[in-house]
Amino acid sequence: MLTQQQLKQQAADAALELVEQVAGPDVVIGVGTGSTADLFIDGLARFKGRIRATVASSERSAARLAGHGLPVLDLNEVESMPIYVDGADELDGDLAMIKGGGGALTREKIVASVADRFICIADESKLVQTLGAFPLPVEVIPMARASVARALAELGGTPRLREGFVTDNGNVILDVAGLSITDARGLETRINDLPGVVTVGLFAIAGADVALLATQDGIRRLERKA
Repeated sequence: MLTQQQLKQQAADAALELVEQVAGPDVVIGVGTGSTADLFIDGLARFKGRIRATVASSERSAARLAGHGLPVLDLNEVESMPIYVDGADELDGDLAMIKGGGGALTREKIVASVADRFICIADESKLVQTLGAFPLPVEVIPMARASVARALAELGGTPRLREGFVTDNGNVILDVAGLSITDARGLETRINDLPGVVTVGLFAIAGADVALLATQDGIRRLERKA
């Protein structure tokens, strides 16, 4: 029986095989944040000198990449990337995701938007029928914390401030429990439109293109329906 750590490594290794397919001297690879992304970063070290550079979705990932000697570019210096590789806190059959458990949701969404394909790496336990069991992170400008929390409560959730946490952008996170998300795209739009919200950790309007899910029997690959 593979441990969760071994499953995460299996997913990271599967994404590294995709890097092998696109690697080249002009290629920039987008890299996410989290424990599975950390394993991907460690494996990406072997591509030093074989790719141009990377773009990171958090200061934490940037530091880990730099520690392996991989160049890290500001996204403003990059016009395109073949792939962005990141994990998910929850994923449904349409490849919509909840992300932001590590608090990097805004930068993750921005970096992912520049890549040709979003590759989600996770173990099969993250695949769910309905999103929402994992509390939905919402990044909020500090002065709007209370007003946004009231609006989120009106949507049926129970928002809670992530105590002692500040994002790389200087904002706070409200984690919203108690949601059963049947219309992920609609809810993403509705929450993003609340004054004071920077972004919501729903990746449904632009979800994953490919999910590489580690199982006890190997990698299960899911692709977004056209």
